[in-house]
Amino acid sequence: MQNHAGHDQANHSGHGSHGDHSAHGGHGSSQAGGLAVSENGYTLELDSTILTAGVRQISFKVTGPDGQAVTEFVPEHEKELHFIAVRRDTSGFQHVHPVRDEKGTWSTELTLEPGDWRFFTDIHPAGHDGTMTLGIDVAVAGPYDPRPLPEATHVARVGEYAVTLDGELVPGEASELTLTVSRSDHPVTDLEPYLAAYGHLVALRVGDLGYLHVHPEGHPGDGVTAPGPEIAFMAVAPSAGTYRLYLDFQHDGVVRTAEFTVRTTTAASRPHAASPAAPEHGGHHHGHHAHH
Repeated sequence: MQNHAGHDQANHSGHGSHGDHSAHGGHGSSQAGGLAVSENGYTLELDSTILTAGVRQISFKVTGPDGQAVTEFVPEHEKELHFIAVRRDTSGFQHVHPVRDEKGTWSTELTLEPGDWRFFTDIHPAGHDGTMTLGIDVAVAGPYDPRPLPEATHVARVGEYAVTLDGELVPGEASELTLTVSRSDHPVTDLEPYLAAYGHLVALRVGDLGYLHVHPEGHPGDGVTAPGPEIAFMAVAPSAGTYRLYLDFQHDGVVRTAEFTVRTTTAASRPHAASPAAPEHGGHHHGHHAHH
C-alpha cells in the first residue's frame, strides 16, 4: 500500500506528468475538478464500485454523450488517460495509466485497503474542447482504520530522498511552488524525464478531495529547464483550506512519490506578495487553465 511518503512506488509504471496546461477544474477556471462523475455528457463508469481489499484488477469505461464507450482520446503527456486513486483519508495515493481495449474498456491494477476511496480520471475525448477530470466513489470492504491527516510539512522523505517544498498556495491566485530533491543530503541534478516532464504534482483539497492538477514550469529538452534539483510548478488553490500534495519524480529508473500537507495563505501575508514578479506569474496562464 503506498500510503506514506517513505514508500517507493516502482510498481506503478504509469507515474508521470500530464495536464500540460492544467489545473483541471473547468474550462478557464480555477475551480476544483473531479467532484462529479459526469461532465459535459462524459461519464466515468466502473464495472464495480464495491471492491475487496488487496491487489485488485479494476476495469471501467468512459461513456460519451451518445451513451457509447469513448475509444478516441487526445493524448496528454504521452497517455490517452491518467488515473489516480486515493482513500478519502488521503492515504494510499496511486497514479497509474490503464490499458484500453478496442471496445473502450480500460483496466489497471490497484493496491487497496479497506475504506472509502475516490478514483479520478483525466481525459481529453477527441472532439471535446479540453481536458476534464471525472471522479467516482468506491467502497473497499473490510475493517476501516482511517489515518489522521499528517501534520503540515515542507519536507517529505522517500527512502534516501528528501523533497523540500518552498512557496505558498494562495486561494484564487496563481503562485509558484518549488520542490527541491536531494538524496542522502546531496542535490539531485539528474532527474529523469517521465511522460515529458521532470515532475508531476497533484493537489487534493482536504474535506471533499477537490482535484487540482498542476504542471512544472518548462520541460525537458527546452534548453532552459535543468534536471533538478529544483522543480517549479504553477498552481491555483480554488479556495482557502488544507490540501494534500503528491509529487511524482523519477530517478535511477524508479518513480517515487513525496507527500505534503499544506495550508493556504492569503496573498497579503506572503513576503513577496507585492514583488514585481507577481504579474509575471499571473501571466503563466498555461500553468493552470489554458487548454480547457
